[in-house]
Amino acid sequence: MPPPEEPAGDRPRLRRLLPAVVLIAGLAAFFAFGGHRYVGLGTLEAHRDALLGLVAAHPLAAPLAFVALYTVMTAFSVPGALVMTVAGGFLFGTLLGAACSVVGATIGAIVVFLVARTALGDLLRHRAGPAMQKMRAGFQANALSYLLVLRLVPLFPFWLVNLVPAFLGVSLKVFVVGTFIGIIPASLVYASVGQGLGALFEAGEAERIKDAIYAPEVLLPVAGLIALALLPVLYKKLRRANKADGSDKT
Repeated sequence: MPPPEEPAGDRPRLRRLLPAVVLIAGLAAFFAFGGHRYVGLGTLEAHRDALLGLVAAHPLAAPLAFVALYTVMTAFSVPGALVMTVAGGFLFGTLLGAACSVVGATIGAIVVFLVARTALGDLLRHRAGPAMQKMRAGFQANALSYLLVLRLVPLFPFWLVNLVPAFLGVSLKVFVVGTFIGIIPASLVYASVGQGLGALFEAGEAERIKDAIYAPEVLLPVAGLIALALLPVLYKKLRRANKADGSDKT
């Protein structure tokens, strides 16, 4: 007796879910095989001479390989973006290291965004209640400003900020611009710290890197950028409030 045929309507749905399943399976395999044990400054310190030798021997291929690795890690939501950006500064210097990190992170984020929007975006949009619809409308009205803030604030996991805009109906163009611009400041900071990491390795003080990253002279400019990103939102709210007051008086 032949097996029952799969309903035709389920096939497109399964095809949309397949990329998401692949990414989730890849992340699960990463942890299952102990990959998380190798993503850290200890690994970078242990293999620094070999890595610096590869960069010196392959000045063009090494940055491209770094971008590809960063893209894959971001696409599979593998934790370690900070370590990778620091490593980029250590291997290539502040500017090139930050540039490679920004490109790799942006490409990987686009992959996650498109997969999430294709696999679950339509389903969540159709089943969203009034509260969710209101949240979507509010986010979309100021999508770029909100996305810049989410990228600038290091409290929000990078993978989560890749998913939320996809579920809230943000356009691909806004997502790409917000991601690319929003991660530049932190990438420059982490890469500059990475450029001085060799001296910390020599002194046996690699653990001091956190003090450098979270120093006030680093966090205050980032806070200023967050305030600038929120200015358009505040301006729109003030305009709406003024209009409302004017209509009430008339």
